[in-house]
Amino acid sequence: MKKFYTFNNLSQHKTCKHFITKKETSEKYSFSLALHTNEDKQDIINNRNKINMLFPTMQFIVANQTHSDNITIISHQHNSWLTDINNHAIEDSDALITDQKNIMLTILTADCVPILLFDPKKEIVAVIHAGWKGTAQQIAIKTIEKMKENFQSNPQDIIAGVAPSIGKCCYEVDWNVAKNFKDIDNAYDKKGDKYMLDLPHINKIQLLESGLKEDNIELSNICTACEVEEYFSYRKENGCSGRFMSIIGLEKNPTIPIKV
Repeated sequence: MKKFYTFNNLSQHKTCKHFITKKETSEKYSFSLALHTNEDKQDIINNRNKINMLFPTMQFIVANQTHSDNITIISHQHNSWLTDINNHAIEDSDALITDQKNIMLTILTADCVPILLFDPKKEIVAVIHAGWKGTAQQIAIKTIEKMKENFQSNPQDIIAGVAPSIGKCCYEVDWNVAKNFKDIDNAYDKKGDKYMLDLPHINKIQLLESGLKEDNIELSNICTACEVEEYFSYRKENGCSGRFMSIIGLEKNPTIPIKV
């Protein structure tokens, strides 16, 4: 089993480093990376240190995600917040953007949709946390707009990876959630009085509406609930505390790719 998931499209670019962690569970071990859950904080720090060791010269930025449409631009170097036991994270933010080298942007999920973005011409990276609330607020579209406004990105140049998340096969919601997406083709299937919502598809549609080329959007097509042995799933595990991490950054002096 590969230790990390990576996208083919993003992997073609030497300066862009990215990967998605996996669960790697055993009876005594879980590779969770979230400090805000009920797991032992030192265990999480130890797990994060293992990630940090892959890129010892890179600074990892985490955010306190709140299911919002708040977007933060990382405009200067920070101390690495990945292994800070006090969790000095970017406050109240569900998308991060930077043009800074040697910074890794991160998102933590266990069913919500993580999206990685890279503009190879302007050398900009971004990471998005899109649960149903963020998707309803069109956080993907707003992140692309920020990249255009602040860095003059052309959406047709942007490459996107939609990472493992809960799929339409497993994401059952009621009408109060589904109605937010009633104007989007194939957003959900009706199942009795419930709706099977397709968040990865909806986010792909939003990326296309933002001007991205379809060929530049790669979906993992991995459902976290179906693949619960490899990825944490809040739904499948009845409120599990674990989270996996989606990571992207620009490396100033590219090294040999990590072994996945």
